[in-house]
Amino acid sequence: MSSNAKSAEVQESAAENSEQEYKPLKSSLIDSFNRQVRYLRLSVTDRCNLRCTYCMAEDMTFLPKSRVLSLEEMALVGRAFVELGVEKIRLTGGEPLVRKGIVELAENLSQLNGLRELVMTTNGVLLDKFAQPLNNAGVRRLNISIDSLKAERFRELTRFGVVEDVFRGIDAARQAGFQRIKLNAVVLKGINDDEVLNLTRFAIDKGLDISFIEEMPLGEITSHERAKTAVENVSIREQLDAEFGLEESDFHDAASGPSRYVKISNSQTKVGFISPMSNNFCASCNRVRVTAEGKLLLCLGNEHSLDLRSILRERPGSLKDEIIQSMQRKPQKHEFDPNDITITRHMSATGG
Repeated sequence: MSSNAKSAEVQESAAENSEQEYKPLKSSLIDSFNRQVRYLRLSVTDRCNLRCTYCMAEDMTFLPKSRVLSLEEMALVGRAFVELGVEKIRLTGGEPLVRKGIVELAENLSQLNGLRELVMTTNGVLLDKFAQPLNNAGVRRLNISIDSLKAERFRELTRFGVVEDVFRGIDAARQAGFQRIKLNAVVLKGINDDEVLNLTRFAIDKGLDISFIEEMPLGEITSHERAKTAVENVSIREQLDAEFGLEESDFHDAASGPSRYVKISNSQTKVGFISPMSNNFCASCNRVRVTAEGKLLLCLGNEHSLDLRSILRERPGSLKDEIIQSMQRKPQKHEFDPNDITITRHMSATGG
């Protein structure tokens, strides 16, 4: 039997098994610290059309095709998690829009019974082509990464990106009718921290939300020293409050990520702060990640994982049981130290 035929047989068997076993188990994914996992971040590729300095090394080695989950396998993973109680799936990468068939995968996932929300994080470069098809396929919200509005600085941060491509993508997303669009910005001292106010004004003018993210020490990089470029979100919040005025936001979502939100006074723009370095949010962690090669990462800042690819290809009938059991290995918290890179995988390989 050819490898393609065997793969098709495994996928068909897993689909049939999932069909027969389907029971909405809304409290199945509870870890040993009584945290319920409701949110899956699913990486569809480790590849990207940019090379952001904090996310990737300049010279990256990408996974061979044989080690990457097929779209059918990703759909089966998504289905298994939703049947176990996950309410929200975020498609990530690398850059998800470089994965061939991404719209079809989104359409398949959006139709899962029990999934409340399908969302995506993208660098926005290809959104002028994909925004409307993604919305039609059932993606309801977008996070768009943009760390600078200045053309030359954007090119330096991304190594060869063109910021006008992202501007076009943002405009295409606004026109496509997504429920919410949020900008993501990683702020680095001495590199782009002087743009906090301008990035926020840009979001306000476009009617978007924005989140500021503290850089995490994932993977070895040579572009900067993380300990020297670290910016705590409390200082960003103080800047924004002084310039615009901030109000407490009543936005709450049980399946949301780690952002803590406030609202810009006299506007509809919400500002989120993701602060893994200065304000550990692990006590309320409700999410896990699946990498493009099928590794279920139980914590962003630890190596606790489960090889879903092997399960899918060798014993697909045990997929849900093994996912449930893996929750007991989810660590209590991460221990990030910008001077000690213990997690060698880059953010691009982690899945956002």
